[in-house]
Amino acid sequence: MRPIVPDDGQLLQEFHAKLSAETIYYRFFAPYPRLSQRDVKRFTHVDYEDRVALIATISGVMVAVVRYDKVSEDEAEVAFVVADEHQGRGLASVLLEHIGAAARERGVRRFIADVLPENRRMINVFREAGYTAEQTFDEGVIRLTLDLEPTDYSQEVMRAREQRAEARSISRLLFPESVAVIGASRTAHTIGQTALRNLLAGDFQGPVFPVHPEAKAVAGVRAYPSVLDIPDPVDLAVVAVRADMVADVVAQCAQKGVHGLVVVSSGFGEVGPEGRARQDQLVLTARAEGLRVIGPNCLGIANTDPKVSLNATLAPEIPARGTIGFFSQSGALGRAILQRVAQRGIGLSTFVSAGNRADVSGNDLMQYWEEDPATEVVLQYLESLGNPRKFSRLSRRLAQHKPVVAVRTGGSSQGVPTGHAANALELPDYAVTSLFQQAGVVRVEDITQMFDVAQLLAYQPLPAGPRVGIIGNSDSLGLMVKDACTRMGLKPHDPVDLGPNATAADFEQALSAALDDDEVHSLVVVFIPALTPISGDVAEVMRRTAATSAKPIITTYLGYQGLPEELRRLGPNGETVRGSVPSYPAPEDAVRALSHATRYAVWRGRDPGRHPELADIDRAGARAIIDATLSDPQARGSSPHSVWFTSEPLHAEEEESAVAPEEARQLLACYGVPVWRDIPVSSADEAVAAAEEIGYPVVIKANAPDLRLRAGGSGIRSDLRGTDAVRGAFEALHGRLGDDAMLVVQAMAVPGVPAVIRAGENPSFGSVVAFGLADVTAELLDDRAYRLAPLTDTDAADLVRAVRSSPLLFGLPAGASSLADQPDVDALEELLVRVSRLVDALPEVAHVDLDPIIVNATGAHVLGARVWLRETPDVRLDYGPRRLRVPF
Repeated sequence: MRPIVPDDGQLLQEFHAKLSAETIYYRFFAPYPRLSQRDVKRFTHVDYEDRVALIATISGVMVAVVRYDKVSEDEAEVAFVVADEHQGRGLASVLLEHIGAAARERGVRRFIADVLPENRRMINVFREAGYTAEQTFDEGVIRLTLDLEPTDYSQEVMRAREQRAEARSISRLLFPESVAVIGASRTAHTIGQTALRNLLAGDFQGPVFPVHPEAKAVAGVRAYPSVLDIPDPVDLAVVAVRADMVADVVAQCAQKGVHGLVVVSSGFGEVGPEGRARQDQLVLTARAEGLRVIGPNCLGIANTDPKVSLNATLAPEIPARGTIGFFSQSGALGRAILQRVAQRGIGLSTFVSAGNRADVSGNDLMQYWEEDPATEVVLQYLESLGNPRKFSRLSRRLAQHKPVVAVRTGGSSQGVPTGHAANALELPDYAVTSLFQQAGVVRVEDITQMFDVAQLLAYQPLPAGPRVGIIGNSDSLGLMVKDACTRMGLKPHDPVDLGPNATAADFEQALSAALDDDEVHSLVVVFIPALTPISGDVAEVMRRTAATSAKPIITTYLGYQGLPEELRRLGPNGETVRGSVPSYPAPEDAVRALSHATRYAVWRGRDPGRHPELADIDRAGARAIIDATLSDPQARGSSPHSVWFTSEPLHAEEEESAVAPEEARQLLACYGVPVWRDIPVSSADEAVAAAEEIGYPVVIKANAPDLRLRAGGSGIRSDLRGTDAVRGAFEALHGRLGDDAMLVVQAMAVPGVPAVIRAGENPSFGSVVAFGLADVTAELLDDRAYRLAPLTDTDAADLVRAVRSSPLLFGLPAGASSLADQPDVDALEELLVRVSRLVDALPEVAHVDLDPIIVNATGAHVLGARVWLRETPDVRLDYGPRRLRVPF
């Protein structure tokens, strides 16, 4: 799908000539067998502002067109046509989604469409789009008016369509009926021959076609000079030719009708600018022809389903059948990862190594795994996040019923490997962790911990709570388990020490008693006897007990790691199934995995919250203030010198500007965030006049948070109750801070807990809200918490409690005498929700800084606020229709 251009005249004429008389009549309300040259010119020459048209093509043939023409400043007529043979496939809905996004970007707020009553299919497209619609009937024509403001339902429709499309495209890659290996070599140990031999050795259930320019056969299989010479259909192509030859291969695959490419060749983005340009062109060419691309520079893909038995990787062996879906960006580590999985006895459903991840990403795989019945646990080894906002949305939805475990490298450097189509994450690493937690993602530190958690989640039930029973034949190891549980936030019972001579019957009795105890949510069993020979009876007891237990059982069994044979339960085809007991080499490893599983279970079992109805929000008023401010340089100030939720000072002086205080106050008020008035003063007389205007008691303070916090709050004088006090305070502050410090007078707030909220558009994650207490200690300790906007009520409550200093909000503040003086945390949480709604709805708002906020018994009072706007907000990667990342 792309904008129409003047050179599309011939395409348009050919498209129109193939339309049925009925389709033409529905579009033009009259017979119109051919387009005149005047029509062609008018339809193909658009200004991309008041007139926009998009076309959809398949292999260069136009199959659909949509257009709008403005009829007023914020209203446009829309119409579309889909080729008869492609009607009913959802093309019209996708066209409307994209043209609607283009219209909103150009200020159009409503679409008008005139439709004949008998054209039910077109009427249904508009109705099912999810926008707010009105319908009138006049002179035999139905007029539909669509409000293009996104609604919850329209977003749901768009994302459901997105999920179906992406899942389908991945399924076609993982379930090919035939595979061609392009670049299959007769030379041993080359990439091409390795890929071919692994496909054959993996017992792929369909035909495999080697492609070699000269050889008649490779590895004993008939070869073909090119993919075009293969007489049968080809679903998947594994590409192992030189990087400079890949473009020609893609063109041939498109002509052949191949569905997807696995490009194991290197020499692309990882080698520098020239390779990156080659990589971008590869993706643009492939996607224009309807092909999805794994890679380049990747290990490949595998599917253990016996219906396909696909090993299109460079690894000679893949793990057995299982319920874990694994996505890895690292091709170099991919082979080692697969070996570790096999050594532990863990099974996989599917495996994808994306390499440079130029096209297919972990987000695409999550869309597929969400509905894949063969996958119950999702693992992701991530070196970068191309679309973190979408990652958070998809993982949050997926984690509601399938665990997502992730390792993300680059936490200390926030770097991105060369060749990846992604930006560095401009958030501290602990903030990334908190955003993952909000989305339900289990983030672990390394590959070993990933498998530790995965083997528990894949083969044992989730714990119902944090209470841990401990059983073992070693008192010291039992105490180690208890200590580890305490350190990791679990609630251990006292260990049950069965002694070094404990028998299988002793273990069986202890296991039964612990599982019958409602105060035990999970069990850790330690079995490392000091004497040999070792009987397998204890393993049999654990395996038999776990088979029927609703509580997870994990063990340190003889120091084994993974799923040793004696602890496995086998399915009808010999695969390892649920009820198998995972083992860990050390008690601490077992407890760490259990703590991750417990936190995930708590997240999954809780109420995710709702987006509260906020009746007093005036989005139109806020939009008017933003438009007026951006068009009036006098209403804007200087750029911020730093931003809380970026890792480095912001260097965007020409792109972002501060809003004048009064306009900032009005903008925040549109979202129900009142800011206390303050009056700037430059002399003691002005300070006295301001105090008398406001009414005593008052405070005088520096109108900059860093000055107010300096030296323990020396930038503020509070509880001033008379003229002399005001004069003295002004003179003292002015003498201390100098002429550069703007001083203001403000009403005195009832003492409470000072807090700060900062929110805005993060380049990596989109709208982010940060919270902390407003004091020097919190700043020095970097005691802040982060969540993605918009916040649910549950998100807001979690955000308040996520900072280490949050107990100050739930105890009595200094000077309080009773519970009636308890800070109103509910008001603080509502304030967080309102701010999150503002920055999410208005991308022009670059940053909002509410500092300080006094939380006392009467509410959460915003005493200081600053707002920055951006002239041209970045396009949010997860807002509006899907679009291909382009290199220009």
